[in-house]
Amino acid sequence: MSASEARDSDVKDAQTSSDENLLVPVPLAHAALVALQVAPLFMNVPTDPSIIATASLAVYIGCHRSVKPVAMAETMTKKDAMKFPIIGSCVLFGLFLVFKYLPKDLVNAVLTAYFVFLGVIALTATLLPFVAVLFPTSLQERVLRFGTLRVPFLMKEEDALDCSCTTPQIFSGILSTCFCIWYFMEKHWLANNALGLAFSIQGIEFLSVGSVSTGAILLSGLFFYDIFWVFCTPVMVSVAKSFDAPIKLLFPRPSDAEKAFSMLGLGDIVVPGIFVAIMLRYDATRDTGKPFFNITFFGYVLGLVTTVFVMNFFNAAQPALLYIVPGVLLTSGARCWLRGEYTELMAYDEGGAFSESEGTTEADKKSE
Repeated sequence: MSASEARDSDVKDAQTSSDENLLVPVPLAHAALVALQVAPLFMNVPTDPSIIATASLAVYIGCHRSVKPVAMAETMTKKDAMKFPIIGSCVLFGLFLVFKYLPKDLVNAVLTAYFVFLGVIALTATLLPFVAVLFPTSLQERVLRFGTLRVPFLMKEEDALDCSCTTPQIFSGILSTCFCIWYFMEKHWLANNALGLAFSIQGIEFLSVGSVSTGAILLSGLFFYDIFWVFCTPVMVSVAKSFDAPIKLLFPRPSDAEKAFSMLGLGDIVVPGIFVAIMLRYDATRDTGKPFFNITFFGYVLGLVTTVFVMNFFNAAQPALLYIVPGVLLTSGARCWLRGEYTELMAYDEGGAFSESEGTTEADKKSE
């Protein structure tokens, strides 16, 4: 076994050994999140605490679900992180023009159908761990194959998709489809939130910024992106209000007859969430508890609290990343500086773990 393979094996072993400890709170957090969403149907729930608790639980759950013994298949590069705010701006402004010059009902109908399709996939994956435990191991592992799927003229034979699934996946898919049909027919705020939270949890679970430095670049770019589109133009607020799809969470405001709901965009959960998640995965490789995750997660919650406070103080929409990004970057940075762990943290990479800190270059890897 080469030196790099040995290091990778050690990292995977450490991550696997710590999985059980990291995943213990997740079922309880899921239950708390469900209860928090259902509670407004039966009682008046204060809006601001609900926003903070819902977003925090979604990040907490997504982070813990992202800890896996197998490394992420695809990660974001620094170049991707630099381009992201530009691409996001183009998409946002494009949606603004679409809603401005095309019939809003038609645009929302098309987008709703698209997000319902994605919602079935996201909700199925989110529910699967809980549905799977209801079946015996034999059915969990049994794979049902339905052939392959290929789009003529667009896909080669070797690119055909293998259509297969397990029994738990089928049942989870049926439940998710029924739920998405309810959303499509009624557009109920609870159905909207269920899909939005599924998108958020899956995004944090499966998206990786690759390294802490890439995550910092991404957050810094979106920090200015959020400020510009909220404070300097009416574009983001206009799109958020016009876009009738589960790209935002809705929180009932029982005390306000004129404004029935408060909103929180999914980007304010997913984008900082994937940065908090890489901190948890970094902690998992060291088997020293969750110090970086705890402090960075605290920074996220602190940023949310600040956002809500400022929003109420000025009675105006606020770019949440304006407060969340400094919260997560400053808390994690302070931890590095106080403990002298900057070099080790910056060397951590989802694809290569700690190779840089140990002096292994790309040329060394190729020679091995």
